Amino acid sequence: MAKIWLRRCGIAAVVWFVTAVCTVTAFAAGSLIPVGETVGIQIKMDGVLVAGLTDVQTAGGTACPARDAGLQAGDVIVDVGGRPVHSVMELLEEVERLGGADAAVTVRRDGRSRCLSVTPARDAQGGLRLGLWLRDGVAGIGTVTYLDPQTGAFGALGHGVNDEQTGVLLPVADGSVCRARIVDVKKGASGAPGELAGTFDAGDVIGCINSNTPCGIFGVISGSLGALPAPVPVGAPEEVVKGPATILACVDGQNVREYEVQIARTGMAAGAGRDLTVRVTDPDLLACTGGIVQGMSGSPILQNGKLVGAVTHVLVNDPTRGYGIFIGEMLGAAA
Repeated sequence: MAKIWLRRCGIAAVVWFVTAVCTVTAFAAGSLIPVGETVGIQIKMDGVLVAGLTDVQTAGGTACPARDAGLQAGDVIVDVGGRPVHSVMELLEEVERLGGADAAVTVRRDGRSRCLSVTPARDAQGGLRLGLWLRDGVAGIGTVTYLDPQTGAFGALGHGVNDEQTGVLLPVADGSVCRARIVDVKKGASGAPGELAGTFDAGDVIGCINSNTPCGIFGVISGSLGALPAPVPVGAPEEVVKGPATILACVDGQNVREYEVQIARTGMAAGAGRDLTVRVTDPDLLACTGGIVQGMSGSPILQNGKLVGAVTHVLVNDPTRGYGIFIGEMLGAAA
């Protein structure tokens, strides 16, 4: 589960997002609601990601203007010809507007801005091409870890949403959270992680996303989730011990259930989403999923009446086991 189960949006894809006001993320309550509900997640990127480079077939042979200009997979294009671009469509329109002239392209790479000059090539049909595979958003399902009952702030996934090809943490311009429903479960097996297959209505928005960090995604829930448990205290890392615990997960339609696990190790690699390991012992969950599967990222971990962490990754060779992040790491990233 290092990568959230998401449908990637490519060069030809157009994804519509419902924008909501989303400003509060700080942890304000003394306790948090452990959620465990599966939701639809849509993220519109801040800029356009270069997912890869490709050759252009021209009348004179093959060319790759982007490679010649020094563009790299993982770059985020934010400006073309002096005009900001926020989507693949806007970028292509700017290239056409320039009519084949050199284009000044501003990209973000490794936290720094670079300005490059790209000369588009004409393909065999006369169209202008840069030789790029582009992406401007993602959509899929994931699990909400907690909800602050006072502010509506939430955290989910326990790890960041990264581009599948480049591994780049996707910068967020805006995003939304929608109600979702699990329609199928692919059971995990050794060497073959399983996954939850879900569906959601992009228009049924219940919240917004305002940040994507290595410790999860964060935003504000403004609509209603399903039936929620009472708030519980937040457990500090030093309170987490080896032994029995539970996780909350939605693997059967829209029902969130509590399942038994064992915490096997703690304090392994703080901040990397691998602060602890859990082993699923609940017979019902093992029968349904084989253990931990993709889509369960963010499932809250409870121990001794406290919210102590969230599931983040599955061990590929043993789906009964997975990694987790301390809840304090998530709250620190949300602040």
